[in-house]
Order: sequence, then C-alpha cells, then structure tokens
Amino acid sequence: SGQSALHMFSSTLPILLANLCKCVFLCFSEKLLVLTVATEETDGFHRFMKSASYFNYTVKVLGMGEAWKGGDVGRSIGGGQKVRLLKEAMEALADQEDLVVLSVDSYDLIFAGGPEEILRKFQQANHKVLFAAEGLIWPDKRLADKYPSIRSGKRYLNSGGIIGYAPYINRVVSQWNLHDNDDDQLFYTKIYLDPLQRETLNMTLDHKCQIFQNLNGAVDEVLLKFGTGRVRVRNTVYDSLPVVVHGNGNTKMYLNYLANYVPNAWTYENGCSLCDDDIGGKGSSYPNVLVGVFIEQPTPFLPEFFQRLLTLDYPKDKLNLFIHNNEVYHEKHIQKFWEENRNVFGSFKVVGPEENLSQGEARNMGMDLCRKDATCGYYFSMDSDVMLTNRQTLKLLIEQNRKIIGPLVTRHSKLWSNFWGALSLDGYYARSEDYVDIVQRKRVGVWNIPYMAHVYLVKGSVLRNELKERNYFVLEKLDPDMAFCRNSREMGVFMYITNRHDFGRLISTANYNISHYNNDLWQIFENPVDWKEKYIHPNYTRIFTENHMEEPCPDVFWFPVFSEKACDEIVGEMEHYGSWSGGRHEDKRISGGYETVPTDDIHMKQIGFDKEWLHFIREFISPVTLKVFSGYYTKGYAVMNFVVKYTPERQAYLRPHHDSSTFTINIALNNKDRDFEGGGCRFHRYNCSISSPRKGWSFMHPGRLTHLHEGLPTTNGTRYIAVSFIDP
Repeated sequence: SGQSALHMFSSTLPILLANLCKCVFLCFSEKLLVLTVATEETDGFHRFMKSASYFNYTVKVLGMGEAWKGGDVGRSIGGGQKVRLLKEAMEALADQEDLVVLSVDSYDLIFAGGPEEILRKFQQANHKVLFAAEGLIWPDKRLADKYPSIRSGKRYLNSGGIIGYAPYINRVVSQWNLHDNDDDQLFYTKIYLDPLQRETLNMTLDHKCQIFQNLNGAVDEVLLKFGTGRVRVRNTVYDSLPVVVHGNGNTKMYLNYLANYVPNAWTYENGCSLCDDDIGGKGSSYPNVLVGVFIEQPTPFLPEFFQRLLTLDYPKDKLNLFIHNNEVYHEKHIQKFWEENRNVFGSFKVVGPEENLSQGEARNMGMDLCRKDATCGYYFSMDSDVMLTNRQTLKLLIEQNRKIIGPLVTRHSKLWSNFWGALSLDGYYARSEDYVDIVQRKRVGVWNIPYMAHVYLVKGSVLRNELKERNYFVLEKLDPDMAFCRNSREMGVFMYITNRHDFGRLISTANYNISHYNNDLWQIFENPVDWKEKYIHPNYTRIFTENHMEEPCPDVFWFPVFSEKACDEIVGEMEHYGSWSGGRHEDKRISGGYETVPTDDIHMKQIGFDKEWLHFIREFISPVTLKVFSGYYTKGYAVMNFVVKYTPERQAYLRPHHDSSTFTINIALNNKDRDFEGGGCRFHRYNCSISSPRKGWSFMHPGRLTHLHEGLPTTNGTRYIAVSFIDP
C-alpha cells in the first residue's frame, strides 16, 4: 500500500505543481498593475499593448484622448503631464499596501518578460520604490555629483520606468505641484537625490538592468538572445535579461529592430508568429488605389515596366494612374502606353518634363492626389526601376494592413535593396545585424525598418490624418525618400518591409546609355535578368530540360535562342547605323584588308556591340555547344561577329565556302514568307539543305573541313542573319 500511495503521489505531482504555478502566476498578476500615459493611439502604443497582452499584464491607460501639453520630450525637457496623470490615478490606489504599481512609457517601450518575473526581481531588490537607471544624466548635468556613489552599474535615474508599492508611489507623485510642460525626470531626480526622502521612501535605482533596460547610451551593451522558446534582450555587461525595454532618446529605431523579434515576433523555430495578426482585406471589395509612377532618370526596360504594371492582378477600374516623367527620352514610351491604355484605368494623369518639377515636388503632388480624394483607399508609389514579377503584389501588401509597407525588391545577385535595416548617427545607411538574412530571405517576415524607397504602399487614411499637413518629400540636405521616411518616423508612423513572398527586383540605371537606337540591347551586363527575359527566346531553357532542338543535317544543330524583340531590335540597330559593306572583297575592317567570301554586312564592333555580343556567346551559346559537341569546351571567343543582309538587288546568295571557325552560329533575324522569300543554307558534303529558317532560331555547325556550305538565293524581300565565327 505504501508503494501504491507513492505511485499516486508521483502521478498527481505534475498536476499539483501546474496548479501551484498557475496560482502563483494569478497572484502575481493580481498584485501588479501597469499604469501608462498615452494621449493618442500611435503605432508605438499599439505595439506596447500587444506586448503587454502577450504576457497578460493588467494595464490602465491614463490620458487617452486628452490634449498633450507636456512639450516635445524627444528634443527638450517636458513630460510633466505624465506625473500629473499618475498623481491623479494614484489617489485612488494609495491605501492598497500589497499592490505593486509599474509606471512606464508606452510609445517607445515593450515588455520582454511577464508580471511574475518583474515581481520576483522587484522583491529581490528589497526596496519600496525602484527607478530605471541609465548611464547618461538628464536633464541637468550639474546634479551628477549629488548622485550616490556606486561600485558598478548605471548611476543616473530615468523616469521612463518606475516600480513600487502603491502607497510609496503615491507619496512620491503627490509632491507634484508643477506644470504639464515641466520636466518629469527632473522632478523625480530631485526627490531621489534628497538623502532623507531616499531613505524614508526606501528608493533605489535598477543599476544593473534587472528589470529596466534603457537603450540610450547602451545600444552596444544589448543583444538579442534566441533559443529559449522566447526571444529575449540580454545586457551583456551585467549578464541580465531585462523585462522592460525602453527606446529612450535617439534609440527608437533600435527598439524597432529589437521589437521585430521580442517577445515572440520572430524565432528561428517558428519564423514570423505575428505576420498574420493584422491581416485584413481578403475577400472584401477592392479599395481604390492611386498608383504613382516616377521616372526620374533614363531607365532601361521601361516598356516592360509598364507591361508589368498592366498585368497586376487587381481590377483596373480601381487603379488610378499618376505618372511623373522627368526624361524627354521616355516621352515616346509613355505616349505609346497612354494611347493603348488610357481607358483601361480609372483615371490617367501624366506630368512631363516641361513642368520642371523637382523629385520632391512631384512626389508630393502624387501623394496629394490621394490625400485630397476621400475615395482613395491606398497610395502605391513605384519608381520606374522596380520590376514587380509577382502579379499579386498589390493585393498582398493591402492584406498586411500596415500604414506604410513595401515589398522587398533587390538588385540581381547583389545585397542592394529598397530598404535600410538601420541608420548611422548622421541619418544615413548602416547595416543592421539581420539585413543580409532579410535580403536573402533566410529570415522571412514583416519588418519594422527606418528607411525604404522605390516602392511602397500608404493607407489613404494615414495621408488624411497622421501625414496630412506636411511637405513630406522636401527636407534640406536630404533626398526625397529620406525626407519622407524621416518625417514619417517623427510622426510616429511605422514603416514595414515584407519579404514573405518573392516580389521582384530592382534594375540598375547607373550606366544606362541612351545614345543608341535600341538602348536596352546594351544592358546584358548591368541587368542580365531583364535582358534575358526580353531578348532570349522563351523556349531556350527547354534545350536543356527537354532536348528542344533539331538536327536537320549531320552535326548541324538548330535551336531557339533570340526572342522576336531581340531580332527586331538588332535589325533596327543595323539599319539605323546604315553603313552596309556592299559585299566587296576589299574590307578594311578585317586583318589583311581582303575578304575571300564577302557578305553585305555590318560588324558588331562597328556599332559598339562587340563586348556585349561576346558575352551573349559565352552565356547562351557556350552551354549549347557543350551539350551538342560533347567534350569540347569552347573559349566563347570570336573575331568575326556580324549581321548579313541578303536582297536580290545587292547580294542574294553566298557561294560555297568554309568558315574560319571551329564552329559557327547563324541566327535568323526575320521571317521567311513574310519578310522575304527563298534563302536558307545548303551543306555540300551531306547534300542537305535547310530552306525554312525560323526567326530567332540559330544553326550551329562546324566551321572548317567538314561543313562546306553556301547561302541559298533570297528571291524577294530582305533576309537578315546574325553570324559568329567562334574559336577561330
């Protein structure tokens, strides 16, 4: 029976312990009351309340809806209104001897632990009142010598966090008889520095950040601590885990970074646990969106940008379009887009270079159009260097239900993106600890960040409220995007970036030369992904996945390589240049000055396209070579790269010859039976002819010894081919 009783006890012990812990927790919760002052519901306030709710704190908000008269405490003295409100609240709590009151700020503060932890640490401190501490003295440096000496820890009082028994807190704040705009921290400091009051009220400071972590002057001390089931902030100097984290002074951006993780916003195990908390808009009616497009410098692939805008999965009658174009070069692209789509969108407004608007003025104008229209639900700002490859982008951003949110877009194969994870002391770029992981999508979520550009969505209601009266894109010494972000931060509006989906990329505009006829052709180095999408045949990759090629003659391989657009633009570039050789034997362009088998052609080098063409060969021809000529590794080098023009009037055919190459490519640049008749190629050794070349498809065949060939006569129209003698 003794063993049976022991078994019974051991089996019920976990239940007893669980109930005991629950009881202790409830007791702690009932003994602790959080008081905070907030006169309006800012993003910071909502974040504070979410962290309090996560830990089941009992919170009473003081002053909500009351006009703030406490001054600009971020820049100067003030905050007395908080003491006055606390004094009024404590009058009703003064006789509750067992009640512990925690008074904290709310706009720039989060909880990292729960009530039971705070009460335990407060009881271990063995004082009746405990103030937060910091290493910097404010607001009167002359009082430094009056502070009690300490062996280690932070010496100076901070009023953003106070914990104590209700009667003692009441005795402190009941001394307040100043104005709302007087300084709260100076008030508490003078009481604390009075030795008699310090002793009778049994006050001390949280010198080693057991409960309160003020970030001002201490950013280097603080790290995120993962792996505990909940992310914590750790003070590495005192090896403490503070429960209350306060982004006082100029550390609010660092608090935003910490709050991306604390207390459970993102973990390695579960990823983003809060990303769907505010999700809204799924399945509901589509709000009206004003799309602001900004073309502020010559931008490659602008027609493709407009096409992606047109294919966004969103009702076009709900989209209103505002375009600011600062480049005369792009007027032809906008005119074409306008003519084809002016009736597609709800409205279509273009402001051109003749208006001579600065970037800041143009962006203010776009935002104002939404601000002044009560039906404008969202303002979607896009720079022309953004390629949105995700058709759902606008819907996904709206669903996240943030005041300002942007999709992550990055420069191909680079860490360059449309956001900064941190700012330096002078307000410019600094790399946050998590920046690379966010850009590479190793950490996926929705991130509170200090700076964004290029593409973002703003709620129309925010433009008509928090951001209603300011010239947001114009600040001295700052570019428009930086000015907008700084103004938004100062108004307490959080900005977010989401990398929960692959949204697209940023294209490079830095070295865009618009002196050519078809300028995008030259972008193979700067913007290789966009170049490939525009100029490489859509079935090119099937060569490797499905063996999508033909062998019409022995060792003559036929495969798709160029898109229709590539063919048209190469032909257009050559005709724009216009200096065709005439098919003469004398040719100063080549070594020796004499061509045995001449063609009527223009060399790639003549139009300054030789480096780009050789790169095309290495990137898109060399892989095919390795597939069809197994064991041969091409150098991807060619001296002779040219476009040939066949016409009955000038040169209709080419007599039999060998090419001075290891292998040759011959790409058809226009359509048989539409642009020309006749043409083709005959290989003599095999008595094999290819008389129906396909636009964008290339022949590849050995050059010397085996493949004597001739160009068959073009009987009508004009035939164009691009030829390279590779590995001569």
